[in-house]
Amino acid sequence: MAHPHVDAISSMEDASKLIDIISESKISHVRSNLSIHLHESQIKLLKNVDKHSKKHHRKARVRQYAKISDDDAHFKLHSKLYLKRYEKLARKNLVEIVEVDDLPYDVVLTDYGSEILSEIRLLEKDWAEIADFDVEELRKVALNTFEISYKFKKSQKYQF
Repeated sequence: MAHPHVDAISSMEDASKLIDIISESKISHVRSNLSIHLHESQIKLLKNVDKHSKKHHRKARVRQYAKISDDDAHFKLHSKLYLKRYEKLARKNLVEIVEVDDLPYDVVLTDYGSEILSEIRLLEKDWAEIADFDVEELRKVALNTFEISYKFKKSQKYQF
């Protein structure tokens, strides 16, 4: 007997719901097979540490930080909240929070964090094979929609 949700999903017209199902499937596959317990937000944060370590991303962060005044209470609040999230990853030995001259702090992957990130990427590839989707169609959707988030982030001055 087929799963009870098959009919509901087969007749779904709302693209957002379908995207949510696909995204939840991927993260569930990764979390259930990962050698360490991480929440979805921690996996995303770990990926961001890697992304933001790239030279051009770091330069952008330094530029944005230079524009923030020392008495910006909004920034101080967000800085403390973000730091708490990174501290949780640091307690798991996935990242190291380091002092730097041009930012309030920087976060770098540890060797163990790099290993876990590699494991996440392998599990995502494994999931992609299971999902058996048309990557060209997904690429087309991404190209048609990425500017929405880019423009929003830019309007927020990359402070979110």
